[in-house]
Amino acid sequence: MVASTQDDGFVVFEHVQKSYDGETLVVKDLNLTIGQGEFLTMLGPSGSGKTTCLMMLAGFETATHGEIRLDGRPINTVPPHKRGIGMVFQNYALFPHMTVGENLSFPLEVRGMSKSDRERKIKRALDMVQMGAFANRRPAQLSGGQQQRIALARALVFDPQLVLMDEPLGALDKQLREHMQFEIKHLHESLGITVVYVTHDQGEALTMSDRIAVFNDGRIQQLAPPSELYERPKNSFVASFIGENNRLPGTVEEIADGRALVRLETGELIDATPVNVARKGQQTLVSIRPERVEFKPEMLPPNAHLIDAEVLEFIYMGDIFRTRLRVAGSEDFVIKCRNTLGQRVMQPGEKVRIGWAPQDARALDPL
Repeated sequence: MVASTQDDGFVVFEHVQKSYDGETLVVKDLNLTIGQGEFLTMLGPSGSGKTTCLMMLAGFETATHGEIRLDGRPINTVPPHKRGIGMVFQNYALFPHMTVGENLSFPLEVRGMSKSDRERKIKRALDMVQMGAFANRRPAQLSGGQQQRIALARALVFDPQLVLMDEPLGALDKQLREHMQFEIKHLHESLGITVVYVTHDQGEALTMSDRIAVFNDGRIQQLAPPSELYERPKNSFVASFIGENNRLPGTVEEIADGRALVRLETGELIDATPVNVARKGQQTLVSIRPERVEFKPEMLPPNAHLIDAEVLEFIYMGDIFRTRLRVAGSEDFVIKCRNTLGQRVMQPGEKVRIGWAPQDARALDPL
């Protein structure tokens, strides 16, 4: 739960730029405000600038231009150890020669805390991550998931107001990673701390975040809550990066009454919601989520668009069936259906008629 809104400006990036060679900007004029108690994820592919932004906030990189503020004070020139920020890395960064308890004690000793206060805080932090019985073990005696819990406890042990996490679950297997996502989410909700989280895993970002900043080419492409980002992407990059997405290229024939009439490359006319297209003749990619496409026309509203398709592949995935079809010249059109009682198995080569509601098709910029 967000303790306050982003308008409070607990963390502020103002016109921040970063260049390593004096010419090429890896972060281009970043303006971002993060509210106290918010869980904000910086999401994007490798090289998009997200990790550089996190490192500038942590103090391990210096902004080439612009200002970063934490709780109202500029921190561009404040060294990392004086920012009071907790940090969790992908590789855990635990001291191998120290016990778990000593690893957690270290940031408290640096802050001049008494032994009794250190012991109390260490016990509380270990209990928070369900590792209370492991204080005397060394990191090498722990599994990857246990080490990550200890790294999280060390970041929280001195009660920071802000915790930064850089791909913290990237080294874990899928099942453990998903379990840790919920653990971190619940810890954030119970402690009310501000978390800035970096990942390239869009499923992880959708699961954990209050808001997500999608990065590409050194800029934020869209900043929004998970549901808005998924349901209403603002451009083709966001639509393709967040979740699976069908894309049909075409040309805008007409825009009127909040609808775009698009002629696909194979000649079909379909309706779509215009997002960042505005005029007749403009090239577009029509975006449709796989779960919004239906095999049964009777399940669709009266204004649904129907189109002929050919089944190319039908894959059983346990909870869902994933069907790949040839649609309007595209051989990568996908439909996802829940594995429900009576769901018919499709055969490659089968001709079917599929459809979707016009509001579920979005006319976006071509990539």
